[in-house]
Amino acid sequence: MTLMKMTRRVVLAAAAASLSFATPTFADEAVDSIHFLIPGGAGGGWDGTARGTGEALTKAGLVGSASYENMSGGGGGKAIGYLIENADSNHGTLMVNSTPIVIRSLTGVFPQNFRDLTLVAGTIGDYAALVVPADSDIQDVNGLIEAFKADPAGTAVGGGSVPGGMDHLVAAMVFQAAGADPVALKYVPYDGGGKTMAGLLSGEVQAVSTGFSEAVELAKAGEVRIIGVTSPERVDAYADAPTMVEQGNDTTFVNWRGFFAAPGLPADKLAAYQGAIAKMYDTPEWEEVRARNGWVNIHNPGDDFRTFLEQQEQTIGDLMKQLGFL
Repeated sequence: MTLMKMTRRVVLAAAAASLSFATPTFADEAVDSIHFLIPGGAGGGWDGTARGTGEALTKAGLVGSASYENMSGGGGGKAIGYLIENADSNHGTLMVNSTPIVIRSLTGVFPQNFRDLTLVAGTIGDYAALVVPADSDIQDVNGLIEAFKADPAGTAVGGGSVPGGMDHLVAAMVFQAAGADPVALKYVPYDGGGKTMAGLLSGEVQAVSTGFSEAVELAKAGEVRIIGVTSPERVDAYADAPTMVEQGNDTTFVNWRGFFAAPGLPADKLAAYQGAIAKMYDTPEWEEVRARNGWVNIHNPGDDFRTFLEQQEQTIGDLMKQLGFL
């Protein structure tokens, strides 16, 4: 087994090991409202996770109301800086984030990291996917690799994260597993999933690396074709999408997503947020949102979340060094 295969499996194993249903002692206090801070543009994975979680919490009666704010900039750093600088006035705010908070701290895109925030809970996992326009000549992931090898400069892959970020990293993993040079990959960054898909459909890029949940609805509508998913097996939310593994590409990966609060958040507020999220998993409202998006339940409250993030920091850092991103 190559080091690359081991590293990919370690990343997946770290996520799988985090499937924890242990919960801390929660306050009985109901949550009146939550303001969700989203560090990227509309239509992306962060946006969908925040709005889906808010939908489930409010429809299940666990939270009175939810509001949403998209704050793009600095690879997610603008929202993190805002939450830290305005901590005292943001006790009612939860910021969604995911693997990029680890990646972008490691690469120095922003100076803060997860330790500068209050860790609320990891909530879901979302597989990654490569997609092409529905009318593309590229039929599968091997076809994309062949197109790249024939014309590296003319075969661009887009993504909703900065160069060296989550979407770039996943595409590089797939290319390396296929024997293509991941450093030579032409990657085009966009702000959020909506702009990424617009770039794909307009022909600016030939393929897109994105979250599986972001691609499902467009695939069902016939606008794009999913040529590979980083899940070990096909996902029920869209079983037509083939895995990378079944195409001979040994890439598996799951991107966690979760919620953070301002530093110094009072303990009773933290307990109330964690309690509402823990109860959410047992509701039909949440199951509807989860199944619709093809998410995996990954519940990591409090200290479990910190342990998981520290493990990710190590394994992702090793992977990025191997790919030449650090």
